[in-house]
Amino acid sequence: MTDLEKHQRMANAIRFLAIDAVEKANSGHPGLPMGAADIATVLFTEFLKFDPTAPHWADRDRFVLSAGHGSMLLYSLLYLLGYEDFTLDELKNFRQLGSRTAGHPEYGHGAGIETTTGPLGQGLGNAVGMAIAERLQETRFGKDLVDHYTYVLAGDGCLMEGISQEALSLAGHLKLNKLIVIWDDNGISIDGKVDITDSTDQQARFAASGWNTLSVDGHDPDAIAAVIRQAQASDRPTLIAAKTTIGFGAPTKSGTAKVHGSPLGADEITATREALNWPHESFDVPSDVLDAWRISGLRSAQAHKDWQKRFADADAETRADFERRNRGDLPSGFAKAMLTYKKKIAEDQPTMATRKASEAVLGVINDVIPETIGGSADLTGSNNTKTAQTLPVTPSDFSGRYIHYGIREHGMAAAMNGMALHGGLIPYSGGFLIFSDYCRPSIRLAALMGQRVIHVMTHDSIGLGEDGPTHQPVEHYAALRAIPNLTFFRPADITETLECWQLALENRDGPSILALTRQNLASQRKSFEEGNLCAKGAYVLIDNEDEAAVTIFASGSEVEIAVDAHKDLTAEGIAARVVSVPSFELFEAQSDEYKSSVIGTSNVKIAVEAGIRMGWDRFIGTEGAFIGMHGFGASGPYKALYEHFGITKEAVVAAAKEKLGA
Repeated sequence: MTDLEKHQRMANAIRFLAIDAVEKANSGHPGLPMGAADIATVLFTEFLKFDPTAPHWADRDRFVLSAGHGSMLLYSLLYLLGYEDFTLDELKNFRQLGSRTAGHPEYGHGAGIETTTGPLGQGLGNAVGMAIAERLQETRFGKDLVDHYTYVLAGDGCLMEGISQEALSLAGHLKLNKLIVIWDDNGISIDGKVDITDSTDQQARFAASGWNTLSVDGHDPDAIAAVIRQAQASDRPTLIAAKTTIGFGAPTKSGTAKVHGSPLGADEITATREALNWPHESFDVPSDVLDAWRISGLRSAQAHKDWQKRFADADAETRADFERRNRGDLPSGFAKAMLTYKKKIAEDQPTMATRKASEAVLGVINDVIPETIGGSADLTGSNNTKTAQTLPVTPSDFSGRYIHYGIREHGMAAAMNGMALHGGLIPYSGGFLIFSDYCRPSIRLAALMGQRVIHVMTHDSIGLGEDGPTHQPVEHYAALRAIPNLTFFRPADITETLECWQLALENRDGPSILALTRQNLASQRKSFEEGNLCAKGAYVLIDNEDEAAVTIFASGSEVEIAVDAHKDLTAEGIAARVVSVPSFELFEAQSDEYKSSVIGTSNVKIAVEAGIRMGWDRFIGTEGAFIGMHGFGASGPYKALYEHFGITKEAVVAAAKEKLGA
C-alpha cells in the first residue's frame, strides 16, 4: 500500500464515521468532516503535538474547530486517536441527550475538546487568546516548558462574522506567529454558494493585517504538509486557504449546500461507499486503519516524556509556580493581602468612584497574583484597569501584563476566554458597561464553559452624565443577570468593590462582571468586618431594632440614596432598614432561611436602582415600589439626570409614605 493509499483510507475513516453518526442521529453536518478529512489527517498524524493518555498536558498543541457545526470531524479524530472519553458508542450516540458528542463541541464534555464552538468566529477569537497565552507563558517559563502551536480550522462563516476582523487584526498586530488558521475554503454556506453573499478576497484581508497567507489544495496530503511546515517557520500568524470540496466523495451532493447540514440518506451513502472504495458496515473501521490511527495517537509520547524530564530538571520554585498557575489556585498570600487592605479602607473611609476603588484594589491584587493579565478596549484611563505592576504587552515583548486590545470589545472577550481555557492565567479587562452588548456572545460562552474571566465594566448608569443615552446602560443589568452562571456585581463603595473582586477571583467556575461607577460614592461600610458580606449577594446594611415598616433594597451607586432616605425616614419616626444587593446570583444561592431574613417582613418594600425594574420583584413583590429607570437616559450632568428621572432620596421617602398611607 502506498503512502497516499494509506492516507486516503485513514481520511475515509473520518468521513464515514461522520456520515454514519449523522445518519443515525438523523441530524448534523456531514459536509465539513467529509471535505476537511484530508487536512485533519495530515495535521493530526504529522504535526499536532498531543498525548491522548495525558490530554491536559500543558505543552500540548491546541486545536480549535472554529466551524463547530462540523463536530463529527473532531469526535471521529478523538475516537480514532484513542482518547478514552470518545468511544465508538459515544459516536453512535451523536447529538443525543447526555452524550459527550453534542451537536457542537462543548468544553468539558470530554478531553480533547479545547473550547465550545458553534457560534461562528468564536473559535477563531478563542484561538487568538490561546496563542497570546502561549507567548505570555513562554516568556515567563521559557521554551523548555512552553513551546506549542495553536491550530484553527475555520469555515467561510467564521470569516464572514465580524468578530473575525477584530480577532485577526489583533493577532496580526501582536505577531502571533505560532497561530495557524486553516480556512476550509469550500465556497458553500447554508443558502448556497458563498458568492451569492460575499466576494471578499480573504487572503488579501488577512495579509492587510500582517498575516502570512498561503493556499493549498485541501485534498493533496503532500501539499498540505508542505504549507503547514511553511506556516510553522513564519514570523507572523498564518492563514492557509485550503480549497476543498464540501461533502467530498458523495456522488450527487458533494460541492453543494445539500451536504452542509443534513444527513446524506441511505442511497447517497451507498453510492459514497462505492465511490471511495469503503465497503464496510456502518461505524466499522478496519483494524489496519484503526491501528494506524492509534499509532499516530502515540506519536508525541516521546515528546511528552522529554518535556516531563525538562520539567523535572527545573528548580522546585518554578515547578511549584507553574503547577499552581495551571491548577488555577490563587497564591497563598492573597486572602491576607485583601484583609490587610480591607482594614485600611475601614480606617480611611475613602470617598471615590468604584472604578477608582477597583484600581486601588487591583493594585493589591496584581501585587500578589502574578498571573493576572489586564487590559482594556481602548478605555484604560476610564476603566482604571492598569496598575503599576502591569506593563504593556507589545508585539516584541510579552513580559508585560497589560493588553491594549484596541476598540475590539467582542474580540477582546473571545480572546480572554481563550486565555482562560489555555490555563495558567487569569484574564481581566475593561470596557464601558453599555458595550457589554458587543461582548455578550463571548460572555455567554464563558458562562457556558465555566471559565474564570473578569470584565470590569465602568460608566454603569446615567451617572456617567453628559455622554447621554447611547452610553448609559438601562436594561443591561437585567440582561446580564439573565445569563446563567454569570455573576454580575454592582458594588456600592470601595469595601464592596474589594469583596466583589475577591469573589470574582475565587470563582474558578464562571465569569464575573463588575459594574462600576464614574461618579464618586461615599464609603457605606463604617467598620471592619472580616467576613465577606457580598458573598451572600445581599445583606442588611442598616437594621432597625424595632420592626421596620419600610425596607429599602438597592445596588451600587443607589445604596447611597437608600441610606440618605433611611436617615430622612428615621427623622420622621418611620422605622426603616437598608439592604445592599451587590449580586442577585449569589443571593439566590443562599439558604431559604437567609433569604427570608434579608427580605424581611416590612409591609413596604422599595427597590432603588438606576436600571429597569426587571428582577427586583424578587425582593419587593409586585406591590413594591421601584425607583429607577423606565426608559432610556439623556445627556446632561449626572446630578441633574438623577433629579430628572426621579432617582433621589426624596422620591424614596415619598414612595414609602404613599405606601404607608402617611
